Amino acid sequence: MLRSIQDGGFLIIPVVDVSEYLIYVLRMSKPLDRLTLLYTFVRISERGSISAAARDLGLSQASASRQLKELEERFGTQLIRRTTHSLALTQSGRELLRDAREILSSWEALQEKHAESKLSVQGPLKVIAPVALGQLYLADIALDYQMQNPKVSLTWELDDQVIRFAELGCDCWIRIGSIPDDTLIVRELGSVERMIVANPCLLASQRYETPADVEKLPFVALTPFYGTRITLSSSDQKNVEIEPDTGVSTNNIFAVYRAVLKGVGAAVLPRWFVQRELDDGSVVDVLPRWRAAELEINAAYLPARHQPKRIETFLRALSEGVPKIPGVRSNTD
Repeated sequence: MLRSIQDGGFLIIPVVDVSEYLIYVLRMSKPLDRLTLLYTFVRISERGSISAAARDLGLSQASASRQLKELEERFGTQLIRRTTHSLALTQSGRELLRDAREILSSWEALQEKHAESKLSVQGPLKVIAPVALGQLYLADIALDYQMQNPKVSLTWELDDQVIRFAELGCDCWIRIGSIPDDTLIVRELGSVERMIVANPCLLASQRYETPADVEKLPFVALTPFYGTRITLSSSDQKNVEIEPDTGVSTNNIFAVYRAVLKGVGAAVLPRWFVQRELDDGSVVDVLPRWRAAELEINAAYLPARHQPKRIETFLRALSEGVPKIPGVRSNTD
């Protein structure tokens, strides 16, 4: 049996049996080993390469491979399929990846919470945001946040598609519209005002006062949010559906914008995207009393009992900054 003796500030462990001591060391190191194995597995999954993950972690490729093998042995299942040129997560691997990220995030948050000296906001922060809104407004919010918290290592990616959150190693996913992943916590940041806009030359001298009037105009459709049918709501809560002639359809908001400027057709666009053009008169609000349905701006992140400070404070920065974007209504209004 092992007993510790405190002698002159040093911890002395008398060892009678070497094997007993080795068992003692292994037991004492197991909790750290588990976190290390999970962290290595997460990094391999994110990088898609054992050698790349090993370089990131300061390990040899052989050491990273051994850690992955040990984790698979502990769980009794294959987590990653290895081929000559690539790695792919198995179903068990995808499930573990989601849980591993949650465990590591919770551990980090606990360290921050119980540290004797309050730690500064630090660590990696990966954010995926919509392309247009990310370029025009959200990037400034994120960059200002990083400048205020220089120990945060920001990875900023733009993507309009639905992402596989757990596999991408994302900390925060900002999306216009619903978040189709019920494993995530979703925070509504604001609602986007959308209107029918057009180049004044398209309207000529004709007046457009009702939805039936604009139905005669050629339209450009932004396909992720509407097709050939558009529902409009009036300031006095009336709802009307129109079905204009759609000459151009695209999933790219910049293409819609260019088409509107060229006079190809009218389109439903968010105010934040065309505020400058509305101000200088290069496009006009065709039906000021009518609006298309608002779209929510949402931020999604993994559930955790305690969120790391960098995620908690970044979400706060988004909650404060997004409602200041033109045409975005705060969800608390």
